[in-house]
Amino acid sequence: MNTCAVPASATTPPRLARLGDLMRRHRGWILGIQWTVLALYLFLVVTPAFLPLPESGAHLWDNLTLFAQLAFWGVWWPFVLVSMMLMGRVWCGVLCPEGFISEQVSRFGLGRPIPRWIKWGGWPFVAFLGTTVYGQLVSVYEYPKAALLVLGGSTVAAIAVGLVYGRGKRVWCRHLCPVNGVFGLLSRLAPVHFRTDRAAWGAFGNEHGARKVIPINCAPLVDIRRMESASDCHMCGRCSGHRDAVALTARVPGSEVAQITAEQTDRWEVRLLVFGIIGTAMGAFQWSASPWFVRAKLAAAEWLVEHDAFALLGDDIPWWVLTHYPEANDVFTWLDGLMILGYIGLSAVLIGGWISLWLRAAGRLLGEAEGHLRLAYALIPLGGVGVFLGLSGLTVTLLSAEGVILTSLPAVRGALLAIASTASLVLAATHVRRGLVGGARKSAALLAFACAAAGAVIPWIVMFYVW
Repeated sequence: MNTCAVPASATTPPRLARLGDLMRRHRGWILGIQWTVLALYLFLVVTPAFLPLPESGAHLWDNLTLFAQLAFWGVWWPFVLVSMMLMGRVWCGVLCPEGFISEQVSRFGLGRPIPRWIKWGGWPFVAFLGTTVYGQLVSVYEYPKAALLVLGGSTVAAIAVGLVYGRGKRVWCRHLCPVNGVFGLLSRLAPVHFRTDRAAWGAFGNEHGARKVIPINCAPLVDIRRMESASDCHMCGRCSGHRDAVALTARVPGSEVAQITAEQTDRWEVRLLVFGIIGTAMGAFQWSASPWFVRAKLAAAEWLVEHDAFALLGDDIPWWVLTHYPEANDVFTWLDGLMILGYIGLSAVLIGGWISLWLRAAGRLLGEAEGHLRLAYALIPLGGVGVFLGLSGLTVTLLSAEGVILTSLPAVRGALLAIASTASLVLAATHVRRGLVGGARKSAALLAFACAAAGAVIPWIVMFYVW
């Protein structure tokens, strides 16, 4: 994929390019927005944790805890994911309080070089799985103390990394943020991005000679000169117009995914998508509604009682280890924790394994040793929509408690799954067409991909329409 082959000026709508330039020229406005968001974020994360839990008659408009719950998990997270697919990582570069504060403190920190262990490519995968599973164990969506622990803990870690490594950089965001990998994958679908015209970059030096060029501080550590993908760019606009070569540019939605080559794929990204965003997230969203989970837990509890093994049925556990809120009649036992871990883990292995099996079959049919990797990226629409549907489930629950019934919800969910499935199949078809094998094998490869995609769709159908 070479997104820099055509000069930016030839393809960029003037208004879109000017918008990028405005972002560069009005950094003060962006900084003001970031300070405001940071203050609001800290207020909504910290304050509810020190308030009593909402009473049964509380409402969103008269209870700060319920309002913060809706703001974070019912609006913020679902629609941040949507923004990634529509506008790239604008949230990261313009609004994210964690990235902003990490960058600010790093200006006064030790400024040490980034060690090799931080640059390990598996951190986005490990961090996403860790925070997702731990969040379920402490009921992060339901209780403000848990939200403070998970969100606040992440913010404290971002500040600590900023104080030690880099100088005015977002080392945390680039390498350690639990959702960095998710955002990087989803932003590949965005119809806008900042694109570098390498030819114009080189010509600028020839035309202007030794004229001094003000260097750009790219906080997320992107090599702007060689920037092709939207995956790491935070869309902050600082580099817009640099050397007359960088511009905010429109592109066909999903074109980056459609054009990706085997050399540009990353195994850790694929693992995050298949086993994390699809497999692990599915188990995390599904276990509390699953009749299979209830039957398995009851069977395990009966077996323990019959064998006089009561240790796992104990519930005197700190809230920061497992959910423990007796005042809300919500207390997890050790058995609950183990069953949740088992359900999420089994979901990740079964769903991720099914998808991986069929992707490898599709790659072999195309005669490519690494063909399954680039085909996997075609599943990004299904992964993004799936996580959105899971997170928006809390939105629906909170609105239902206020008497707001979304009668068209089943149809909307079905439509979103259908759109995402179609998008994934179209992207897969573009990859399959590039194969060097005959038509029959290409058709078989696309069918194998469809079987893989079914692994990301059927669990949602079961959850929304069968249970």
